[in-house]
Amino acid sequence: MKLVGIEFKKNGKIYIFNSNNLELNIEDFVIVDTERGQQFGRVSSINIKDDNLNHSNVIRIADKKDEKQNQKNISDAKNALNKAEELIKKLNLDMKLIDAYYTFDRKQLVFQFLSDNRVDFRELAKQLASIYKTRIELRQVGVRDKAKEISGIGQCGRKICCSSFLNDLDSVGIAQVKNQNLSLNPTKINGLCGRLLCCLKYEDNLYSELRKGLPEVGDKVKYNGVEGTVISLDIPRRKYSMLTDDNTKVEVVVPISKNEGKKRNNN
Repeated sequence: MKLVGIEFKKNGKIYIFNSNNLELNIEDFVIVDTERGQQFGRVSSINIKDDNLNHSNVIRIADKKDEKQNQKNISDAKNALNKAEELIKKLNLDMKLIDAYYTFDRKQLVFQFLSDNRVDFRELAKQLASIYKTRIELRQVGVRDKAKEISGIGQCGRKICCSSFLNDLDSVGIAQVKNQNLSLNPTKINGLCGRLLCCLKYEDNLYSELRKGLPEVGDKVKYNGVEGTVISLDIPRRKYSMLTDDNTKVEVVVPISKNEGKKRNNN
């Protein structure tokens, strides 16, 4: 069984499908079978290895008619988004729509929205269903999804990761911040969405690798026969600073080797 990766939005999450014995290439447009119905997607990767054998099938390679239908779905969903915003104001609901899309077969119209509280949107869904004559789903999403949709420039000066190349919005925790020896300053470690920076997650493995053999701040160490206390770390450069018992500051570089640098003093 040949597996391929399909994305439904540019830089969106990649889903794995059975190629169904079709000769597929990267950038091909395809129609796939999903739990919500048929979807129009793009092949982003091929020959994927995955132990899970329970994958939905690619139905067919999209033709010109399919591409035209997809463009109509996008246009109609945009109009539906504008109409839904009007109804939200009329019903005085505390929610902010960020996206709307049809499944390819138009059996479902999905709206994504932001809200700080739980929202009773039953009347909204009822009115939308009566207008568009299809199943309506209103899905509450987080601020990270909004940032991905809107985009912007991060503190690094580049386009934010989630809207440029990052497909999966994995959870990021304070453990990554501590592992990378960063200050717990929200202005330094939070992104435009107000949540922890996504780059903390995918850089974490490298920091864990570079940390091997390095002491922690506060550790008692011995270097070249001199004892002292570690006062700072430079993980990417595999360096640390120690303050000796006579208040002399010494910088130590730990080479990458099987023995991983100098031994710590366990006293």
